[in-house]
Amino acid sequence: MRKVIGLIATAFFVLGLMGTNALADAAKGQKYYLKYMKNDSGMNGAKFAAQHTQAEWKALFDGKAEKFIAEYAGKYPALDGFLKGDKFEKFMPDIKDFCIEFASDSGNVPSC
Repeated sequence: MRKVIGLIATAFFVLGLMGTNALADAAKGQKYYLKYMKNDSGMNGAKFAAQHTQAEWKALFDGKAEKFIAEYAGKYPALDGFLKGDKFEKFMPDIKDFCIEFASDSGNVPSC
């Protein structure tokens, strides 16, 4: 009986670790955008997120955000270091949620 309970607890723990992308947060993404991307892009968060629709943002962030990195590292060379670094990889789910939450077709406007 103890082994079964231990196995079930382990399974829930592993599933919990796999679902960390579900914990992405648009508010955190907004903070990361302001701290790491705003100065180098020259845009406030509202202008930045309104550049694409929700579907376009999802397509840009597909996989490991290769399309997003290619587009924005090309447009804003000063962002290249951040976008290709470990911090972006860590913060990418939150930045993605921020962009989708405040996309041009969302009707939402961030306070930055």
